[in-house]
Amino acid sequence: MRRSSIVFLILAAASIAGGSGLAVGRSNYPLPTWLSAVLPAMADPGHASAAQTGPIIYYRDPDGAPKYSLAPAKTSSGKQYLVVKSSEDVNFEEVPESVAAKGAEPGRIKFYRNPMGLPDTSPTPKKDSMGMDYLPVYEGEQDGDSSVKVSAGKLQKAGVRTEAAELRTLNTTVRAPGTVQQDERRVSVVSLRFEGFIDTVADVTTGSQVRKGQPLMRVYGPNLSSAAAEYLSVLNARSDAGIGGQGLKGARRRLENLGAPDAFIADIERTREIPVYLNWPAPQDGEIVERTAVNGMRAAPGDILFRIVDRGLVWVMVDVAERDLALLKVGQKVVVRPRAYPDRLFTGKIAMIYPNLKPETRTARVRIELPNPDDVLRPDMYADVEIATGAETPVVTVSSSAVIDSGERQLVLLDKGDGRFEPRAVKLGRRGDGRVEIKEGVAESDKVVVSANFLIDAESNLKAALKGLDAGGKP
Repeated sequence: MRRSSIVFLILAAASIAGGSGLAVGRSNYPLPTWLSAVLPAMADPGHASAAQTGPIIYYRDPDGAPKYSLAPAKTSSGKQYLVVKSSEDVNFEEVPESVAAKGAEPGRIKFYRNPMGLPDTSPTPKKDSMGMDYLPVYEGEQDGDSSVKVSAGKLQKAGVRTEAAELRTLNTTVRAPGTVQQDERRVSVVSLRFEGFIDTVADVTTGSQVRKGQPLMRVYGPNLSSAAAEYLSVLNARSDAGIGGQGLKGARRRLENLGAPDAFIADIERTREIPVYLNWPAPQDGEIVERTAVNGMRAAPGDILFRIVDRGLVWVMVDVAERDLALLKVGQKVVVRPRAYPDRLFTGKIAMIYPNLKPETRTARVRIELPNPDDVLRPDMYADVEIATGAETPVVTVSSSAVIDSGERQLVLLDKGDGRFEPRAVKLGRRGDGRVEIKEGVAESDKVVVSANFLIDAESNLKAALKGLDAGGKP
């Protein structure tokens, strides 16, 4: 874009937006703060040529105030505004740099375009409704190349910076609060399969730690004693002609169906006697979290007398936001920091990602398995969870600021050298640590624009639009 057209656009925009100090025609309009800072530098007499040449671009305040006009004007004290021609200000070129770079001859004009960027061209010089001259478009200024060329001065003023795409390992940390829960697979209950009577209960209470096989209570059951007597009878008569191995097996199976422990059956076989009471053992290691058994009580089949939980391994249940689900997978390592022990870190792994989301919070339930060797993690404790995501294989990455994302397209601007930039469509991947993975479009060591890229993108879009106008004007 020619710089004269930029000034016209700025002045026109300022007349609409408002601010402090802009005079358009014979009227004063306020000038926006950002424009007040830009235009005085552009109109600095120190940048003027030795002689003023070219058409008049605009008029500026003679006292150096940030006031400008598109037509002759006067200050409040009666002083005439100073003329600013194309040879002054920011060195308006009669021939665009892109034309000079290609060696095209000055004066070979293809057509004239609207100075305000409207979709209107003319084969001959003309003015628009505001009296502004149409701008010439030279041969070589538009070509089939999608790149744009920007002068070194413009790059410096705009603050354009470039960085090389590089291979990096992207690791994104997903953080979420969680609660400690007991492992459902490590819970067991003690109940009888027959009607029995509890003679005495061992010296264990809720909260006591027990070992597998440790006696919990002494039980008497009529049905159990009857089955034990039958088994003993078969044992004593197994050498008789009418008793075979099948009868012994059936009698033992009846005891097993009533839940008789192996130690109880072994005592019958060893002593050839029927025990009056049965010492009922703990089915697993763990903590007694429920006890309903009391001395002398009658217990019906299925009554829960004890509940035992093994907390050597616990669960941490976490609600993860829907947007982070794609980053998680079963087996990933997790760091858990219980709020009760902020100075201790526990390491576990993701065991399950539940299939359903909570519609109220748009979160997914994630289950983490966590070793608890010291038994310090208790159910319903709060914990802060950190899940490190990402592959260990390095991928091509660029700074997040390098990506121009309009929603429908994602692109970066490649630095081709000598002030030339090319827009390149890219396919994005994971994000993390201020960088984004580039799956397609950019290779390692390619230089991309990471600052002021939207200005170059605007130049590229304007070039494409003018190219379309040029093509549309052909018969």
